[in-house]
Amino acid sequence: MDELSLVQRLAVWALPLIFAVTVHEAAHGWVADRLGDDTARRMGRITINPLPHIDLVGTILVPMLMLAFTGFLIGWAKPVPVDVARLRSPKRDSAVVAAAGPLVNLVMAVIWSVVLLLAQLLLLSAHAVAYPLLLMAGAGVFINLVLMAINLVPIPPLDGGRILVGVLPMGLARGLAAIEPYGIFILIALLVSGILGMVLGPVLFGAIGILPGGELVLGILPLLFPR
Repeated sequence: MDELSLVQRLAVWALPLIFAVTVHEAAHGWVADRLGDDTARRMGRITINPLPHIDLVGTILVPMLMLAFTGFLIGWAKPVPVDVARLRSPKRDSAVVAAAGPLVNLVMAVIWSVVLLLAQLLLLSAHAVAYPLLLMAGAGVFINLVLMAINLVPIPPLDGGRILVGVLPMGLARGLAAIEPYGIFILIALLVSGILGMVLGPVLFGAIGILPGGELVLGILPLLFPR
């Protein structure tokens, strides 16, 4: 197939991204609600409806700019509010709430990989429908694993950092939590320097390789990026 146009790439990437960030945030809120904090539920944030989760910059502006200049979509939704003090066991439960987001991205990656295999089976009999679905499913696997991997970086305010704060002894936890105001700058520095890519790349492609249809995803990825 020829290189995808901008509109085609938007069609392929948009739905997987919207579901990836929306369900990620809804999972945080749902788990927090189960553990005693109903803040997200009262604010209508435990929903897969993307509208309450949309962040103008992270869900619209950044993905559109990245799509135009890189061919790849990445973004984020508005963080779900969690009142840690209302959790039954604040330190432990905050780690569980944080873990819910990356875990649901892994589950969605598996679901997209199954969709990918089904689309492959339909390819010969219903090419016009199955081929776009094949590309979309490949994008869904990739973007959910990217979001899972990035969010598990052990730097607050990322989920990985908050998981560590919840499981480390109190002294170490306080020290790690203290860097949260600078966490995004640390992440950007790791990204720009290439260190983040070197660390996460093998993890990401290793995870793709062990999923159902993983080899098919690796074959589809070159089609999803502009040459």
